[in-house]
Amino acid sequence: MRKYLISLVCVFAFVCFTNAAMAKDDPGKGLYLPGDITLEQAQIAINAGLAKAGEQGTLMDIAIVDAGGNLKAFSRMDGAFLASIDISIKKAKSARGLNMSTGTLHDAAVPGQELYGIEVTNNGMVIFGGGELIKNNEGTIIGAIGVSGSSVANDTEVARAGAAAVLATFK
Repeated sequence: MRKYLISLVCVFAFVCFTNAAMAKDDPGKGLYLPGDITLEQAQIAINAGLAKAGEQGTLMDIAIVDAGGNLKAFSRMDGAFLASIDISIKKAKSARGLNMSTGTLHDAAVPGQELYGIEVTNNGMVIFGGGELIKNNEGTIIGAIGVSGSSVANDTEVARAGAAAVLATFK
């Protein structure tokens, strides 16, 4: 019994030491799905969006969700609309939830189209431009970006800049 207990303690110590050593190299190793947007990529999207908003002279809220539609990163420019916080997050979640840009969703959700009324589902979806999918170089969706704070055209331009910046990291 004593040998068994000593062996058990040794195995436990080895597992703890090995896990601690691996955590130094990559503390999240094994805790995220491959093919999901990384924090570094999310920051690249946000920074590209902020740069585009700066070129436009607009104030934006920018949200990034992961492949599962969970908030990964968020940035609110000083002075950006408070209401745009929720709108940007919902744009990103809407794009990812339906695997299409919110601009494309708009066209399918107008009266007379088959997705009319979808904006009242899922605790509210956003059905106008500014939500874009983020894909890798193989076309796999790794997340989405949602932008709000200006016109639909400006929001869309900023969102596309963010998504394009992430795609460019794969080339």
